[in-house]
Amino acid sequence: KMSKTVLLEVKNSIGYITINRPEALNALSSQVLTDFNDVLDQVEQSEEIRVVIVTGAGEKAFVAGADIKEMDLMSPIQAFEYMTFANNTFTRLSDLRQPTIAVLNGYALGGGMELALSTDIRIGFEKTVVGFPEVGLGIIPGFAGTQRMSRLIGTSRTKELIFTARTVKGQEAYELGILNKLVSAEELLTSAEELAAAIMKNAPLAVEKAKHVIQVGSELPLKNAIRLETEAEALLFSTEDKVEGMRAFVEKRKPVFNRK
Repeated sequence: KMSKTVLLEVKNSIGYITINRPEALNALSSQVLTDFNDVLDQVEQSEEIRVVIVTGAGEKAFVAGADIKEMDLMSPIQAFEYMTFANNTFTRLSDLRQPTIAVLNGYALGGGMELALSTDIRIGFEKTVVGFPEVGLGIIPGFAGTQRMSRLIGTSRTKELIFTARTVKGQEAYELGILNKLVSAEELLTSAEELAAAIMKNAPLAVEKAKHVIQVGSELPLKNAIRLETEAEALLFSTEDKVEGMRAFVEKRKPVFNRK
C-alpha cells in the first residue's frame, strides 16, 4: 500500500523513498515516522530492492526538521516516547541490509540531518543546507544526532555545530565529511543512481556483508572487529557469488551474479 507522507517506488532494483510533505518542508511528524516504518517493512521484505535512495519531495527541502508544533505540547514522558520511536525508526533504516543513499535536495536540519545520518552515503549540492538548530529551541538533537554526527566527523566539530546551531551549506558540508559527494542540482538524482548502479554491479551478498561488518565493527574493539570480518569473509567462501566472482577473474570475463 502507498503511504501518504512517505512514498516508495521501485524500479531497476532501486527503492526510492520520498518524504512527501512538501507543504511542511517534509517535517517529520509522528505520522511521517509511522508511514516510514510501513515503507521500511516493504523494503526489508523486498527481494527486488538492492539499493535504497532517500529524498524529499519538492524543490526546497530534504527534511527541514522535526515537527516543532507537535513537540511544543509534549510532556517529558511524551518527548521520551517520541524520541524513542524516532530513534527506533532511524535505527531500522541504518540497519537495512541494502546500501542506502540520501539525496539532500535542500534543507536537512535537525531531524532531517539525523535522518540523513542514518543512511550510508549522502549526496548534496551547493544549496544543500545542514545543521542542528536545537539549542536555539531549548533542546538538543534527540534523534541520535549528537551520536551519529560525532561518529562521522568527530566530537569537536560536532560540538561546534551543535553549540552554535549554525547552518552549513553544501561546500562546507562536503569539506567536513558530512556529504560524500557534491554535485550540481541537475545531477543530484542521476549521481545517486550511478552510485547505485556501481554498487549493484558487485556481488549482492558481499555488499550486504561489507555493510554489516563496517556497522557492527565500528562499535567493537579492533581485535573483535577483525575477528568479525574474518568470520564474515569465511562465510562468503560458501557462496555461489564468490565462486562466480573468482572464476570470472581467472577466466578474464565479467562476473554474472545471481540476485541472491
